[in-house]
Amino acid sequence: MIEKLLKKDIIEVLEDLYGIKDYDLQFQKTRKEFDGDITLVVFPFTNFSKKSPEETGNEIGEILNLSDFIYSFNVVKGFLNLVINDDIWLAQLSDALKDNSFGFINANKEAPTYLVEYCSPNTNKPLHLGHIRNNLLGFSVAEILKASGKNVQKVQIINDRGIHICKSMIAWQEFGNNETPETNNIKGDHLVGKYYVKFDQQYKLEVTDLVKNGIKHEEAEKTSPIFIKAQEMLLKWEAKDPDVIALWKKMNSWVYQGFTQTHKRLGVNFDKNYYESETYLLGKEVVKKGLDMKVFYTKPDGSVWIDLSDQGLDEKIVLRSDGTAVYMTQDIGTAIKRHEDFNFSHMTYTVGNEQDYHFKVLFLILEKLGYSWSKNCFHLSYGMVDLPSGKMKSREGTVVDADDIMEQMYQNAKNIATDLGKLDQLSENEAQELYETVGMGALKYFMLKVDPKKRMLFDPKESIDFNGNTGPFIQYAYASINSILRKNNSIIGIDMGVNISDKERELIKLILEFPKLIQESANSYSPALVANYIFELVKEFNSYYQSTSILNAESESLISFRVALSKKIAEIIKSGMLLLCIKVPQRM
Repeated sequence: MIEKLLKKDIIEVLEDLYGIKDYDLQFQKTRKEFDGDITLVVFPFTNFSKKSPEETGNEIGEILNLSDFIYSFNVVKGFLNLVINDDIWLAQLSDALKDNSFGFINANKEAPTYLVEYCSPNTNKPLHLGHIRNNLLGFSVAEILKASGKNVQKVQIINDRGIHICKSMIAWQEFGNNETPETNNIKGDHLVGKYYVKFDQQYKLEVTDLVKNGIKHEEAEKTSPIFIKAQEMLLKWEAKDPDVIALWKKMNSWVYQGFTQTHKRLGVNFDKNYYESETYLLGKEVVKKGLDMKVFYTKPDGSVWIDLSDQGLDEKIVLRSDGTAVYMTQDIGTAIKRHEDFNFSHMTYTVGNEQDYHFKVLFLILEKLGYSWSKNCFHLSYGMVDLPSGKMKSREGTVVDADDIMEQMYQNAKNIATDLGKLDQLSENEAQELYETVGMGALKYFMLKVDPKKRMLFDPKESIDFNGNTGPFIQYAYASINSILRKNNSIIGIDMGVNISDKERELIKLILEFPKLIQESANSYSPALVANYIFELVKEFNSYYQSTSILNAESESLISFRVALSKKIAEIIKSGMLLLCIKVPQRM
């Protein structure tokens, strides 16, 4: 905001002094050791001034200092440090107070459409800790893109077909005894996941027995009876065998009910679901067209491949020799179907970094098939999530379940609140809501404050600490500001003549950074920028609050200003945290 206002004045000065028009100005934050609010890089103008950087900076500064905008200036080598008049800061804060959607841009019909894919679960097991990071990243990126002025569609692809799905189905047929979620009072996704683990256990036993009988380990893995049954079931499924389809639909319905419960508690949602069981067929059709276009080729065994060695990659299979699809097949079909549905300008895939190579190949295939929009496809590649106890594993049944993690966070919040003994004034329902808000806030903030590209260690105990860079620390600050506002929320307007302190000036600067920060976060697909900005804002406010009386200031105009400042900070905390899918409590 300040930059925009400054730009007009500076360009006029540059034109008057050196005849420069419409120059791309370079602004920086003034370094803390120097006096100033914003710094103009002067070096580029020396070509026009024919003077040293210091002389050029002083020449520009002298003229700017004549305006009501600039209070003072100083020059350090080729950097012009400008001190902005307090009236300008106060006017900017006043404008921000009037803007109920401060920092947010409402998308119009002409705004580009961005698709954001996240979650992408398999219907053979429940969601785990890795899915939590995936869901939160995808949802948050979508909300940030929306706040930056884009039309956004949130989608997921449900992996509801393939050999892994058949593994759970075969195991349930063999060992399930018609068990259902209702008969054993178990979430549907947990029930199906139980049989995926059961398949793996049985498979390992069979492989061990075959090896004992003299069969090589590699051959034993291919000839295990239960594995062969799963392969046969996959072929029957693709042939639309009625019994197999009926079982598939039944078990998937259990899983979807479970996923819905998990997503609801996590606070994420989707505008549209895609299913691999549908999109793989389109993918197979596209592969046929790609063969005619010479994009793909057939090997002697009948399998279909693409050679990307000219792009520094290798060969990639797109259709098996038996005609069944691979992941790449259905991903091709899914991408094309989405563009048909939404005519998007950009599409983001929120998928772990173990799939980096897969998406390089996918985007290249789409480009070679003639889809120009493929150049605007982006893989939001994120690192794994570890726990202090070590890396998660799924097939051994030691997966860190998403539902268990969320419940643990709720209990952690409850235990801390009980120990502190500060919730006596709340009803039981209010207390339970607060435990959920704080527990889930701790989980979500800890996940999102880390740069998406980095591998992270999630420590449940550290995440719920009320000190440091945590969700509860920010939530408590918000509740504290609301306590102030409940006592006095009368803002009579901001007196432009009020004297503000250095801390207040810094807080106003931070407030005014919020719109730019949203744009930067959207451009970099990084919720971590939002998270750490909010933390800095809260940290600065807490320091200010400890040293400054807000409601007992020496004048009404100063009280009104400080209440207004606090209110705007609270609004930004709330809207910023909502971008991270985090609620903030009114009381704590």
